[in-house]
Amino acid sequence: MLLTIDVGNTQTVLGLYDPSADNGEGAGVGLVDHWRLSTVHERTGDEYSVLVRSLLETAGVDFDVDLTGAAICSGVPRVLASLRQMVMRYLTFEPIVIEPGIKTGMPILYDNPKEVGADRIANAVGAYDLYGGPTVVVDFGTGNNFDVISENGEFLGGAIAPGIEISLDALFGRAAALRAVELVEPRSVIGKSTVESIQSGTVYGFAAMIDGMVDRFGAALGEINVVATGGLAHLISPVSSTIEHVEPFLTLHGLRIVHDRNL
Repeated sequence: MLLTIDVGNTQTVLGLYDPSADNGEGAGVGLVDHWRLSTVHERTGDEYSVLVRSLLETAGVDFDVDLTGAAICSGVPRVLASLRQMVMRYLTFEPIVIEPGIKTGMPILYDNPKEVGADRIANAVGAYDLYGGPTVVVDFGTGNNFDVISENGEFLGGAIAPGIEISLDALFGRAAALRAVELVEPRSVIGKSTVESIQSGTVYGFAAMIDGMVDRFGAALGEINVVATGGLAHLISPVSSTIEHVEPFLTLHGLRIVHDRNL
């Protein structure tokens, strides 16, 4: 079994893949189970071992016996160090970590390739494997990342915008009369209450931003595939006119591919 771990600034997603299984669709092929956790910077490697053991037990998997590999991407160095320590201490193999020097199979055409986040590389690798190119990946996370892959499988670059949740946190923190609301699509684009007005501005406003950016990428590249991933992809994708595919496990799929390329 392969353990894949995507560490974000807000949440950490773990996926368990069975390399011999063909169940599931898209990025979920072979995915036995998955878990989404809060990212806790202070958690130690020993604490992670206890947590991961407990999660694997729910899937009937033995941490010490059944795991044959681990692949990690992280935008939080402190958490990455703890996870690396966990694997090195409790398992019999070294983790594959997306970082400079690792084989990804994808040329990075950024001015400074080391600036590209590991999650963005994993998303790009996974999306190109599934849909080819040119492709735009929209990742709804702490920030909204747009990653652009060429027809030949090169990471061309992209864009980064403030994420939905941190934008709302800023709004609620600075506007005393506004309060947090449930993130769902409202009855109408014309809100009839403060709650619905915030929901409308959030859902339709971010959808318009996504569609506008994708249109600009399309103008530069021609016909493109558009793939959405991340925790809030399910919220925006239904009201977007440009998002064609939703792959909740795209980052984990990319990690799986990078792991296989480094065996």
